[in-house]
Amino acid sequence: DVQLQASGGGLVQAGGSLRLSCAASGFPFDDFVIGWFRQAPGKEREGVSCIGSTDHSEYYRESVKGRFTISTDNGKNTAQLEMTDLRPEDTAVYHCAALGSYSKNPYYTSGLGCPSTEYEYDFWGQGTQVTVSS
Repeated sequence: DVQLQASGGGLVQAGGSLRLSCAASGFPFDDFVIGWFRQAPGKEREGVSCIGSTDHSEYYRESVKGRFTISTDNGKNTAQLEMTDLRPEDTAVYHCAALGSYSKNPYYTSGLGCPSTEYEYDFWGQGTQVTVSS
């Protein structure tokens, strides 16, 4: 079974940093995309960042550009989201998701890079809460 487990959330003051980690098991950690999504209370889930292994593409939501950095450690089957200069509006439950066989996905074949839309992702992990106090 494919399992994704997000961890690393917590409570920080505005301006602080957190490092989220996504551990993948039962999942071939090649030709994939890992995406990070977040959902705040009363709001829809939104794409935050993604990284494609096959084309090394990256995506960042406009509001997190320059503050968040996504990376993967293929040897450990993990992905990380380094979050700095956190703001209260970053408060949400953060989920990691995976898309397999990326090289067969239209986003790859059309050169669009990793997708930021949740509907493209095959596997989801439970979220980790990030709370940023002002």
